[in-house]
Amino acid sequence: MPIDIHNDDLKTALNELKAREDTLIQLESISKLGSWEIDLSTGKAVWSKQSYIIYGESEDVQPSLELFLSHIVPQDLQEIKGKINQVLTTKEVISDKCKIIRNGSEIRELYISAQTVFDKNDKPIKIIGTTQDITEQVALKRHTQELSNVIETSSNEIYIIDSENFHYLYVNQGACDALGYTKEELMQMDIYDINPELSKENAESLRNSITEKEKTLNRTIHKKKDGSTYYVQSFIHPIRYNNQDAFVIFDIDISKQIEDEIRLHEQSQLLNYQANHDSLTKLPNRSLFQDRLEQSIASSKRNKEKFALFFIDLDQFKKINDSLGHHIGDEVLIESAARLSKTIRNEDTLARLGGDEFTIILKNISNPKDAAIVAQKIIDQIKLPIVVGTHQLYISSSIGISIYPDDSQAKENLLKYADTAMYKAKEEGRDNYQFYSSEMTAFAFERVVMENSLRVAVKEKQFIVYFQPQYSTATDKIIGMEALVRWQHPQLGLVPPGKFIPIAEENGLIIQIDTIVMEKAMEQFVIWYKKGLNPGVLALNLSMKQLNEKDFLHKLVDTMEKLDFNPLWLELEVTEGQVMNNPELSIQKLHTITELGIEIAIDDFGTGYSSLSYLKKLPLDKLKIDQSFIRDIPDDEDDLAITKAIIALGKSLNLKLIAEGVETEAQKEFLVQNGCEQIQGYLYSRPIPAEEIEKMLETNEI
Repeated sequence: MPIDIHNDDLKTALNELKAREDTLIQLESISKLGSWEIDLSTGKAVWSKQSYIIYGESEDVQPSLELFLSHIVPQDLQEIKGKINQVLTTKEVISDKCKIIRNGSEIRELYISAQTVFDKNDKPIKIIGTTQDITEQVALKRHTQELSNVIETSSNEIYIIDSENFHYLYVNQGACDALGYTKEELMQMDIYDINPELSKENAESLRNSITEKEKTLNRTIHKKKDGSTYYVQSFIHPIRYNNQDAFVIFDIDISKQIEDEIRLHEQSQLLNYQANHDSLTKLPNRSLFQDRLEQSIASSKRNKEKFALFFIDLDQFKKINDSLGHHIGDEVLIESAARLSKTIRNEDTLARLGGDEFTIILKNISNPKDAAIVAQKIIDQIKLPIVVGTHQLYISSSIGISIYPDDSQAKENLLKYADTAMYKAKEEGRDNYQFYSSEMTAFAFERVVMENSLRVAVKEKQFIVYFQPQYSTATDKIIGMEALVRWQHPQLGLVPPGKFIPIAEENGLIIQIDTIVMEKAMEQFVIWYKKGLNPGVLALNLSMKQLNEKDFLHKLVDTMEKLDFNPLWLELEVTEGQVMNNPELSIQKLHTITELGIEIAIDDFGTGYSSLSYLKKLPLDKLKIDQSFIRDIPDDEDDLAITKAIIALGKSLNLKLIAEGVETEAQKEFLVQNGCEQIQGYLYSRPIPAEEIEKMLETNEI
């Protein structure tokens, strides 16, 4: 029996030992820690299972010190051998790190600890130790160090603050460089010291938001040690740091970005302003006006209110622009805009649609009389003299008015009706205002029909030429005649030029009409000359638009050659205002015409603003005194003086002179006495058809 009990105890002990061995193997595997020993008397070694795994050897291999050393990388071999010798001479534990080569190429990091076991006589009998594979730990530590270096040397500011009082627990060098403080200084501070915009209340709100969201994006201002400030974008995260709740803050200097945003915002505002305002007068343009008109309709509809829409056109502006140039015209527009602004309230809208056209939205009026009062103020303001440099200029205004909702509730109709009323104001003599009425729809329709018919007329050449004879004051004989256009409408009959010329000038058809007149008039002159008659010189009106066309001279020469028309029979009349609009270009182009043998006359002389320095350079043959100076002769002293001065000027420049609009013998007598050689006007003849002119030429009598 005792033997059985002894066997059972041994068996139990062996089982416990085996269990401990298994546990030890598991622990070694978990910690990647292998154990070993070397018998110094025999040189034999014993490795644990984990040691074989660490060195990458099969458990069939007999371990030895030499086998271990064969795995050490060459650069660590001498140091490890030195450590082995050191172990043999001391009872202390010796540790070191080294690298080995496993499986021929794989590098592993090891931490080896060893100690010598001595017998009772202090003789070393074996070395025992452990080998731990720390490759992952070394890599992690290296990575951690690298990250630490990145954080420390980052140009961005990185802070760690405690979550309670916001004191700094860590600051990187980037923060010190940005703020101008040392680390020691910053570690004695909190975020309130560098955030001038942050209050205790804001900080509490910020703390709550970080807690709720786990990370927060915040834009703020930092104050440097020298007192200057800059913008930062903060990324804030809650963390644990040194066993306490904290926040890590990553701050990026966004001052340049803020500057760009401000500049972009300013540019956006500028572009938006430019897109919605007239560059010259700074008034709302057509686009913004349309938006304001929509708003006014919506507001008035909601509040059951009326408003008036004014369409304003400046009378006489084109003459100023053509004669004095666009720079003077621009000043007139600017001054007109300023005067219009004075007549309305802040809540009203004044806009420039383009050219010399303005609109006003007069809000919340009780009745049309309110609009009439403002319209009269505008008329009175606009016709006050405008001084630009040395020029004192006079213009007037024609105003059309439509009323919301009386005339219409649609913005397109309101503008169209105001425009129609404005044209009616022009028909009524300008310098007045007209309210839209249903009768004006017919007026507007008539204009549309007229324009469409005019296009057909150009296509079908429905125009005929009337001629007004020009006479020599010395012989009372015809010395030439001016060609004037008339429209022979298929249904309406003869349409006077006053009805269609303004429309033709607006839509650009005037150049084509002038070309038709030129061809027909030349053709008629050739017929007369071939019949042996002497119609003298053909005077044709020439606009600078026509002259500025690239192929005008080519067409003119081709027409003369085709019709066998002698250039000496032709005189082209250009208005003073058009010539002075661009005198240098006019001089160049008119010289080209005179080289063909064609004479040049200045029409309407005295109504524009001529420069004598340019006048003497122009290749002129004749001055034509405007009828506005002749009309009141001999009763108006000013007209007498002006006409005498024009005649004297013409003679000093060796130019021929002709007066137009002569209707009385008294006018003729005055002109003859003062040396005007040629006359044109109702005193002799109205403009008449070619058949009647031919009869006059046959007798050359009045």
